[in-house]
Parts: sequence; structure tokens; C-alpha cells
Amino acid sequence: MATIAASLNADRFARALFTCAVFASASLVFLVEPMVGRLVLPTLGGTPAVWNTSLAFFQAALLVGYAYAHLLQRIGSVRRQALIHGAVLIAAAIVLPLRLSQALGPPDTLPPAVWLLGVLALSIGPPFAALSATAPLVQAWYARLGAGKAEPVNPYPLYAASNLGSLLALLAYPVVVEPLLRLRTQSLGWSLAYAGFVLLMAGVGRVARVAPLPAPVTAASRSREAPRTRWSERMTWVALAAAAASLMLGVTSFITTDVASAPFLWVGPLALYLLSFIIAFQTRPLLAPRLALTLQAGAAAAFFIALGTGNLFGLPVLLVVHLSAFFLTALVCHQAVAARRPAPQNLTEFYLLISFGGVIGGGFNAFVAPLIFNTVAEYPLVMILACLARPWGRGALTRSQIVWLVVGLLAAGVTLVLARSGGAHPFVAVQLAITLAGAWLLRDRAWAFGALCVALTVSSQDLANRPDSAERTERGFFGVLKLSRANDPLLGYAHVLHNGTTLHGAQAEDPAQHCRPLVYYARTTPIGQVFTALQARKSAIRIGAVGMGAGTVAAYTRAGDSLRFFEINPQDVSLATNPANFSYINGCAGGRIDWVVGDARLTLAREPKGEFDLLLVDAFSSDSVPAHLLTVEAMRGYLTRIKPEGVIVFHLSNRNLELMQPVAATARAAGGVAVQQSYRSTAIGWIDTGEQAVMVAANRAALAPFSADRRWTPAQSHGVRAWTDDYTDLFGALVRKFTGR
Repeated sequence: MATIAASLNADRFARALFTCAVFASASLVFLVEPMVGRLVLPTLGGTPAVWNTSLAFFQAALLVGYAYAHLLQRIGSVRRQALIHGAVLIAAAIVLPLRLSQALGPPDTLPPAVWLLGVLALSIGPPFAALSATAPLVQAWYARLGAGKAEPVNPYPLYAASNLGSLLALLAYPVVVEPLLRLRTQSLGWSLAYAGFVLLMAGVGRVARVAPLPAPVTAASRSREAPRTRWSERMTWVALAAAAASLMLGVTSFITTDVASAPFLWVGPLALYLLSFIIAFQTRPLLAPRLALTLQAGAAAAFFIALGTGNLFGLPVLLVVHLSAFFLTALVCHQAVAARRPAPQNLTEFYLLISFGGVIGGGFNAFVAPLIFNTVAEYPLVMILACLARPWGRGALTRSQIVWLVVGLLAAGVTLVLARSGGAHPFVAVQLAITLAGAWLLRDRAWAFGALCVALTVSSQDLANRPDSAERTERGFFGVLKLSRANDPLLGYAHVLHNGTTLHGAQAEDPAQHCRPLVYYARTTPIGQVFTALQARKSAIRIGAVGMGAGTVAAYTRAGDSLRFFEINPQDVSLATNPANFSYINGCAGGRIDWVVGDARLTLAREPKGEFDLLLVDAFSSDSVPAHLLTVEAMRGYLTRIKPEGVIVFHLSNRNLELMQPVAATARAAGGVAVQQSYRSTAIGWIDTGEQAVMVAANRAALAPFSADRRWTPAQSHGVRAWTDDYTDLFGALVRKFTGR
């Protein structure tokens, strides 16, 4: 009895130790992902592509770790495996403490994606891959410990512990780690935690080395072997994993494009992705596969409707729809993978192929899709393909199913016609409801459900009643630029530039209005007011503009003025400087215009001190905020680049974030003084638009020309903490925007 009790205690200890190791490795892996992304953002402008490229790298590094764990299983002795893995963990620590490698120089030396992949590989690649190998390796060791026992141990629950550690680490970063710890402290703390993990793995290795060697292969043992896995089954694992990973990057791009690239937004989709893994591999799933399929049917149909309606329903509703559809679709995919999982003998191969699928899905979104699609078409395309992972059903459709399929397709066609002819026609909602009901009732038939989802996507495309049609679309690392031709009720036709869903400039085709600054830059807006006031004081001014857009402000320059744009996106420069698109720069400008391509924090630092009379900071991609341009460190750099009587104007209009208060706090912390203005437009069309702006100067004398203008009032921070390179609070800005506080 004592021997049995000792054996049970040893088993419990081993299970607890192995679970802790898997949990700790996963926590470190997924804690460092947003941390490294946070380190990289100030260098590449905060574009959503930074996070997507980083995710693709992390998935590739995960694949390397899983491949290493799979190859290590070829060594029969667990003791040798443990010694090798310990040596790899120690060798990988050579890149610590965690920091960005400077070996590749500044980011303008290589294409942005290539530079980022190289920096990540040099900065975090070795320890990340070594940590990633731990979960499959430790599970394989744990399975080996049960060899020869009456009841073999099941290592798959350890996978749930791994995903739980990943999930908790992700949630802890935006809630606890980022708000409370400076970035340098985070990096040092993670490096110390890695050292502690190496010691933990030494203990795991001591316990695991008693695992028996694989038994000799005999005719009897061969008959007990798990059946060979077919290649079709392997490819199914890869395809399902790829679809879920691609959707994760797709929904992340959607969210960060219209809000900001920030850890609290990144971790949401990634946390839901991990949660889908946890549920899928539970012994008793929180959501049974049948229920998940039912819920996913409604969520996917709602997704396809929302896809074509723009921002008609508002950001909160869109977030719920997109995140719900993504989570439930990923869950359906992962439950299909879990249902096909092999025997423990093939465990490392199983994880390796799932990881390979993740690399394919992430790499497709990050590197392939931008080359073959002008828009973010991969997101709905993969969602449709993922819907085909549903059960295909047996036999022919029933008569009622055929009726619903035909009625649903007809309703979608009528919706498309009505929407294009009259916009929000009263029967459109009825037609969409019919199509939605058809999709719901056909949820058990993959091809029929997919057909109705395609119909919903197409029929809802014009419900937003967009007044323009794209003449040219360009997609690159820094977003999607769309050049359109739209009819203005007062100005006539105009060329309009959008970045994502945000207006970036417009120019009238009418020769009499051709050089008139429009939208945010009209003479009635805060930006126009500043140009008018400064030019009234001086016969020649020197202007710097962070962000080019359509180049509208070039129309303000006179013969003695000069203007330098600081633009990170070379595609924007190409569009704005081509007179066939916009002629503000090459046609309307009276002064000398030039531009510098690169992140403004880096390129402005190369400018002489005291260079500019006016520095305009207007560098949003869609509604995404490059927060590193709004920090105390950035503000100090701006203040040194303007003349003593110069001013800085921040254009802070944003649908989803309140930015005036943090900029006011940042200006004060940097030693400047600030005034603000919220301009409300009464014009129709492109003549001018509403605008929020904060003007900052090094002293009060520089703001004297605006002191008598009641439109400008002292900037108020209302207790909001100043942002720094180590601290930003985009979540607070989001809350303030929607609560009005």
C-alpha cells in the first residue's frame, strides 16, 4: 500500500510540475508578443501591418519550435532530450535582456516588412522558439511517463493548460502589465522570468529522465500501434488551422485600422483565438460542437451583412459582430481539428502541422494578400471558406431546404437592386431578414450556407449608400488608399482620397475652385485659421507637415514660403504628387515644396533646430493613431524644431478616440503651452468639415495672435496623464470618446 501511495504522490507531483512548466512557457510566449509589438511601434509608425507582420513572425517562430520538438523525439532517451533542450534554452538567452536589435540599422534601409522580420528574429527569435518547443516537448515526456502502466496518461489536457497560460498572460498585459510598469521594467522583468523558467525546466528534466525507453518494435506491438494518419487528414488539420489564423489577423486589421495599433486591441482577437483552442480541447467543452455550429451560423450571417454597411451601426455594434463571428468560426474550425486529433504517439506531428497551418494563414494575410488584393479582400474570402468547414450533410436537400435556398438567393438579388437604386429602401430590411433566415435554416449544409453568405455579402455592399466609387485603389504596408470621384452639391465633381475609411483630402475639378483648400484644411477650419494668421504676420514662413494626405496645405504656400512633408507611406506621396490625381502640390503651390519619406519621429530628428514657423501633425492612417507621435518625448522634439515664435498644430479629429486631453497633458509635461478648438461645420459636402485641433507653442507670446480669438480656448487635460514612450492609454481615450467624459 505504501508503494502504491508513493507512486500516486509521484504521479501527482509529476503532473503538477509538468503542468506548471507548460503553463509558464505559454505565459512567457504570449506575454512577450504584445511587449515586443509595443517596442516596435514607435519605429514603424503604428500601422496595423506592424502587428500583423509581428504575428506572422511569431507563428513562424512557433513552427520552428514545434519542428525542433518533433525532431528531438527521434532521440530515444528523455535524459538526452532534456540536456539538449536545457542547452538550447541557455543559448537562446544570448539576446537578453529583451530589447530591439540595432544590427539592421534604421527601418528605411530595407522594405518595412523585411526590416521588421529581421529585427524580430535578432531580438526575440531564439528564446521565443525555445519556449514554443516546451509545450509539445513536455507533453511528449509526460506521455512517456505513463508507458507500461495499466492506464496510459492523456497528455492533451496539458494543451488546455498551455492555452490557459497564454490567455491569462494576454489579458494581464493590457490590464496589469502595461498600465503599471514602464516598458523598460517590463523588458527586464520578462528576461528575469525567462531565467526562472530555465531553472523550472531543469526540475522537469530531472523528473522526465526516468521515463522508460520506447519498447522494441515487435509484431504484437505493431498490431497495437495507432493507425497511420492519412495525408488527407494532415492537410485537413493544416487547412482548418490556417483559416482560423487568417481570420485572427483579418479581424485584428479591421479593429486596429479604425481605432489604433495598441496592445489592448491586439490582445482581444488573439485571446479569443486561444479561448477557441481551450474550449475545443476540453474534455467537456463549454460550447458543444452542435451549439457552436448553430451560434456560428447567425454570427457569420450578421458578419456578411455588416461587412457591406460601413459604419452605419457604429463601432460598438461592429466590434461585437466581427469579434463574435471570428470567435465562433475559429471555434468551429478548432473543434473540427480536435475531433481529428491522433493518438499520443503522433502528438508532436499534430502540433507541428497545426502550427504550419497557422504560419500559412498568418503569412497569407501579412505577405501574400497585400500583393494580390488592392483591398482587404482576404478577410471576407477566408470567412466564406471557413464556413465550408461546416458539415456537408448527407443526401440531397429536402424540398423545404431547396425553397429556402431559392427564396434567400432571390431576396439577396432584390436587396442588391433596391439598394443601388434607392439606398435605404423600406423593403431592404425585409429582404435581408429573409436571406438571413435562409442561411440560418441551411446551417447544416456547408455549400448552401456558403452560397447564401456570398449572396448576403454582395447584396449588402451598397447599403451604406456611399456617394463615390473608387477609380484607383492602392494597398501597401501602411494601409489601403482609395482615390474616388464624387459629386459635391456646391462644388461639382471632386477627386477624393480615403485611407481606409477616413477622408484624407478632396480637390474640386472646377477650375475656379481647383486650388481652394477643402475639408479639414479649408480656411474656416482651425488649420486654415492658423495658416491665415501666420501669413498675415510674416511675408515668408517655413512649414513642416507630418502626413501628406492629398497635399492640400500646399495650396496655402506663397512665393516666399516653403513646405516640407514628412510622410511614411511612399504610395501616398506617389498619389498626391501626380497632377492627374491632385494638383495641390504640383500646380497650386506658390512656394517650394519637398518631402521626406519615413517615420516622422526619425526624419524630423534630422532637421535643424528652430527650423519651422508652423509644424502641422496630421498623420492618421484611417482612424488609427500613431500614438508615438503624441508622447512627451515626441513633443519635446517638435518644440525644438520650431522657431521661438513658431507653433505646432495637432489635427486630432477621430471617430473613436478622445485625444485632445492627453495632448494637452503632453504639451504641459514637455514644457509647452496649448490652446484648443472644436470646430463644427455647417457646410454640405467637401467645402469644410468638423475638426478638433490643439495648438502648442514653446511660450505664451507665440500664441498671442490667437488670444483674442474666442474660438481658441486654453487646452484642458482634466486630470488625464501625459503619454510617454513608456506609457499610453488608448483604452482610456476610447472610453472618454463614448462616455463624453
